[in-house]
Amino acid sequence: MARTRLARAIAVSALALLAVPLGLAAGAAVAAAAEIRVLSTVALKAALDEELLPQFERSAENKVIIKYDAAAALKKQIDGGEAFDVAILTPALIDDLIKQNKLEAGSRTNLARTGVGVAIRQGAAKPDISTADAFKRALLNAKLIAYGDPALGGASSVYFANLLQRLGIAEEMKAKTKLTASGESARPVAAGEAELGIGQISEIVPVRGAELLGPLPAELQVYTAFTSGVAAGAKDAAAAKSLIRFLTTPAAAQILKARGLDPS
Repeated sequence: MARTRLARAIAVSALALLAVPLGLAAGAAVAAAAEIRVLSTVALKAALDEELLPQFERSAENKVIIKYDAAAALKKQIDGGEAFDVAILTPALIDDLIKQNKLEAGSRTNLARTGVGVAIRQGAAKPDISTADAFKRALLNAKLIAYGDPALGGASSVYFANLLQRLGIAEEMKAKTKLTASGESARPVAAGEAELGIGQISEIVPVRGAELLGPLPAELQVYTAFTSGVAAGAKDAAAAKSLIRFLTTPAAAQILKARGLDPS
C-alpha cells in the first residue's frame, strides 16, 4: 500500500514538472501572436476587409486592427500622434512620413494603383463616356451625380472637383451634385438617388446594386498609387513587415486586381 502511494506521488510530481515547460511553451505561443494596427486609405477597404486580412490572420495567427479614411486625413492623424504600426497611403504622404522619421525608410513598399471611374445603377442605361466631350455631355444630362466631398481630402474627389472646373461646367453641376463621404460615391447610385457616381474604380467595383460604367476617358484619367510603410515605433516591426510581404504576394495581387486595383 505504501509502495502504491509512493508510486502515485512520483507520477504526480513528474506530471507537475512536465507542466512547467508546457505552460511556458503555451505562454510563448500566445506572446508570439501580434496585434497590428493599420491606417489605410479607404480605396483598399473591400480587398482588405473581405479577403486579404482574413487570409493573413488565419495564416499568421496575428490580429489586424484597421482604420480607414482618406489618405490625407490619415496623414493628419499620424501628424497629430495617432498610434499605428502600418500605414497605407499615397506615395507622397509616405515619403513625407519617412522624412519625419515616423516610418522606417527601408519598409517603403508600393502595393497598387487605381484610376477614376464612373458608376451607374445596375441595369441602367449606359451613356457614352468614351471621350472628354461625351463624358461632359453625360454629366450635363444627368439629373444628379455623386462624388466624394473634396473637403475630406480624397484624391479622386479633389481631382474631380478640379476637373469640373477644367470642363467649364462646375457652376452648372453644383445644383445637381450630391457630395458623399470618402469612398461612398457609388452608394447613392445603387440606391437610385443619383444617376452617375464618380470615384476610384476600386471603390465602385464592390458596391452591390451599382456597376462600373467604365474608367474616365484616357485624356482625363488620373491614377492614384498606394504605398505602405512600417511605423518607426511599431510594437512588433517583424509582424508589421510580414503583413506588407503578404500584400505583395502573387495571390494577393489576384485579389487586388479583381477589386479594381492594378497591383504594383
